[in-house]
Amino acid sequence: MIEQWSAIKHNEKSKVVLNKYASANLYFYNKEYYLTSYNGVWAKEMQPELTHLQQGMHTIQSRLGTRENLHTNQNFMLSFDKPATENNGMVMMGQLAWNGNYSIQFETDVFKNIHLVAGINPYQSAYELKPGQVFETPKFVYTISFEGMGRGSRNLQNWLRNYSLADGKGSRLTLLNNWEATYFSFDQDKLAGLFKGAKELGVDMFLLDDGWFANKYPRNDDHAGLGDWEANKKKLPDGVPYLLKEAGKAGIKFGIWIEPEMVNPKSELYEKHLDWVLREPNRPEIYFRNQLVLDLTNPQVQDYVFGVVDNLMRQNPELAFFKWDCNAPIFNGHSMYLEKNKIPQSHLYVEYTKGLEKVLKRIKAKYPKLPMMLCSGGGGRSDYDLLQYFTEFWLSDNTDPLERVFMQWNYSYYYPAIAMCNHVTDWSNKSLKYRTDVASMGKLGFDIRANELKKQDIEFAQQAVKNYNDYKTIIWHGDMYRLASPYENDLASLMFVNPEKTRAVMYNYLTNWRYLGEPSQRPIILDGLDKNKKYRIREINLYDNQKSSIEGNTGYSGEFLMNVGFNPNVNLQRTSVVLIIEAL
Repeated sequence: MIEQWSAIKHNEKSKVVLNKYASANLYFYNKEYYLTSYNGVWAKEMQPELTHLQQGMHTIQSRLGTRENLHTNQNFMLSFDKPATENNGMVMMGQLAWNGNYSIQFETDVFKNIHLVAGINPYQSAYELKPGQVFETPKFVYTISFEGMGRGSRNLQNWLRNYSLADGKGSRLTLLNNWEATYFSFDQDKLAGLFKGAKELGVDMFLLDDGWFANKYPRNDDHAGLGDWEANKKKLPDGVPYLLKEAGKAGIKFGIWIEPEMVNPKSELYEKHLDWVLREPNRPEIYFRNQLVLDLTNPQVQDYVFGVVDNLMRQNPELAFFKWDCNAPIFNGHSMYLEKNKIPQSHLYVEYTKGLEKVLKRIKAKYPKLPMMLCSGGGGRSDYDLLQYFTEFWLSDNTDPLERVFMQWNYSYYYPAIAMCNHVTDWSNKSLKYRTDVASMGKLGFDIRANELKKQDIEFAQQAVKNYNDYKTIIWHGDMYRLASPYENDLASLMFVNPEKTRAVMYNYLTNWRYLGEPSQRPIILDGLDKNKKYRIREINLYDNQKSSIEGNTGYSGEFLMNVGFNPNVNLQRTSVVLIIEAL
């Protein structure tokens, strides 16, 4: 793993203007280059695109200011000489670890050499540097693997767990979220009624999502209330403390949703502190999701945003979790604070990102063990820099399990499963088993009406959670191996192996429901096992009276499984198959 950055300073008598300030400037002398980059939009995040780089410039960039991954992603994969496969080929994988505007340029010259320049996007970001002041660029983080994408991704995953991700070596809370069960329509009695369902499921925590706050302009939809972080008296007459108490009675922990960087024009904060809002004073305001962005270049705003978390924690010290959202990019790029202090507006994008990091550093210093989910309208933020303050991130608001198989597959190249939040929801006509099996490939959560599940469903979900609790440390801390790609087959297959190579979990998901598209009944070649050990394979997460077609008593050598393979027997009647592999 390589982390590369620049520290820029000067000893001139007056300021120097930085117009372009890269973190890395690399040159490669291979013959051919194949770039995998990722595009998308809301609910269609992390869509891969393979580009054969020819003479000229290819740039991955964002200029949104916040929620930087809405349309592109700073993760990339550069294969040398030929496209890398899972276990073969030379490949460079990584990202620019910066939660702001970024630019990664790949310029191929006439001699087929490639020049890579990565750093903060210079778009409207000329930066005045005073004498003696040090400007440190964000880290460009990458690995180079000579054993294909699999080795490269395990390098990145291990690095994140060991050195970057908050509590990367620790554990995570399974949860039940109320968003898709209630949206904005709830009160404290309705919420307290859902606590029983969370306990019955067997999860650790209940997460209260958007809509719990604001009084003058109550948060009954997304048009009002952002910025006014007091409990809504109509919905929650006894406030957040009552919900904490009731959750405790039910035997679960309690977490809460916030979006502290944002403000609705229909809010008391907007009325009282218009100068705290990023907006062009002489132009019409442009809204994204009916909201604007607060000016985090301003130290007063930084204090306010820190106070959103700090006030909730001081009033409710038993709060176990925060979901930190960020739904709007910067569409009104003007800071009244910078203008008042005669600082160039071209500092805005850089200083906003630095201001957010200052807030998060304060939160981590005061509440070092507080778990937080990095959510940004789903997939809008996932940079390594922010993940040092967050225990996990939300991949996408699209929770359709079939779509998630592909998304989770793509994210897995750059992130460990312990960082990836996957929820079981009703956003699909697929079975509860399929939805649960897909969500188990990471940090499991539920966003369903658990108290309305039929008997067979609740019994399955309970057993699935118990099974997950038995093997989750393998998912979170083991080595991941992708075995059969959904882009090349009618199924996806992958496995996680513990460091001792004594236990593994193998997930298999049907991805083509056409009758003629059933996956081939050939064995799948396993990976990551000890060739000299003997293993037993058994199926778990069986629904109701489902019988497994897999005999659980046969022993297989690791050498056999990694050369001949094993058939999980995925078909239209067995659309998802979860296998536990244990050394005898």
